[in-house]
Amino acid sequence: QVQLVESGGGLVQAGGSLRLSCKAPEMIFRICRMAWYRQAPGKQRELVADILTTGKTTYADSEKGRFTISRDNVNNTVYLQMNSLKTEDKGVYYCEARRAGDDYWGQGTQVTVSS
Repeated sequence: QVQLVESGGGLVQAGGSLRLSCKAPEMIFRICRMAWYRQAPGKQRELVADILTTGKTTYADSEKGRFTISRDNVNNTVYLQMNSLKTEDKGVYYCEARRAGDDYWGQGTQVTVSS
């Protein structure tokens, strides 16, 4: 079973920063698009940012300029640097690896932003 291991969540004040990490098995990481999703309480899971194996990135409009997704191809880890956090950024953040019909998810890491 493929395991994606997330870390880095926590409690932060509005305006603060957090960096999330997601480590994947090498065989998955090398060939998959990697992404971060957020699920806020009572809402559907939504895409925050993704990064292709080429390094090309995309962001949800509300995260542009504040969040940065990156991938470390040596350590098979994808990061999400979150700056200028807002209370509406709170939720469980999930890491996803996807290629063609294969889709893998992490267990999620909680991010709480206090006002």
